[in-house]
Amino acid sequence: MPVPDYQTLMLPVLKLFAESKQSIPECIEDLKQQFNISDEEAEELLPSGKMTYLFNRAHWARTYLGKAGLLESPKRGQHQITQLGLDVLAKNPTAINNKMLAAFSDFSEWRSRDTVGSKDELEVHNNASTIEFDQTPEDQIQSASKILDAALRDDLLTALLQVSPTRFERLILDLLKSMGFGRSKHGQSILTPVSGDGGIDGIINEDALGLDAVYIQAKRYAPENRVSRPDIQRFVGSLTGESATKGVFVTTSDFSKEAKQYVERVQQRVILINGRLLADLMIEHDVGGRTRTTYLVKSIDDDYFTDI
Repeated sequence: MPVPDYQTLMLPVLKLFAESKQSIPECIEDLKQQFNISDEEAEELLPSGKMTYLFNRAHWARTYLGKAGLLESPKRGQHQITQLGLDVLAKNPTAINNKMLAAFSDFSEWRSRDTVGSKDELEVHNNASTIEFDQTPEDQIQSASKILDAALRDDLLTALLQVSPTRFERLILDLLKSMGFGRSKHGQSILTPVSGDGGIDGIINEDALGLDAVYIQAKRYAPENRVSRPDIQRFVGSLTGESATKGVFVTTSDFSKEAKQYVERVQQRVILINGRLLADLMIEHDVGGRTRTTYLVKSIDDDYFTDI
């Protein structure tokens, strides 16, 4: 039997995690047996040649279930069913699909916030040729790209919360360098000592003498733990102590309204980067991620057919 689409796999995947499966690879053999998928069909690769259709669709089924709150991921690559997921299974549904998941506020918020313009029945995960008549092929590619980036953004933030504080600080320096800071001939970046850093986690010198430097504070906070105004005040105080004029405060969560308002009134130029923007910048500048597949959109070359 051909590999089912990702929505068909949602209910079986949720049931497998209810049976104590902890990862998608652990689910593959059960899915093969349930849908009578042959070894040859299970090993069929996507055009990129780096992932099978079965694993890819099971992965997307898991991702969408997670966005609805039916699964959670305590660690990268490990997943478990939530109480909400158990409640859904208790109702003995015959299927789970995007239309059903749209009834959950977390899923609807994720789709409206991160994938505006995408379609519930988008076939990018299904290897189907169906085209939405209200979207051009280019529009479909853009919609699919938004879905992929939204999922990657969440994966990056999960990974950031699991690295060590020192590795996180180094990652922020790597990102800023990738964005062009400290790229001059004599520019350099350094991490401050773990203890006694005075509220400064890193420094990027834009010139050889360090006359033009950017000071960095990086905080790995859970999503619900926002950076408050006192946190920003301490950072600004550290900048003043260093006679610094530029600062970047980065967090995996977000900033309180009072913190944002305070930054607007200080003498120093302080840029705030919250978790969403941090993940977007990492995607844009290829930090912590890599390109898996590239699709070329070709059109006719009119010049080639012009009479000489």
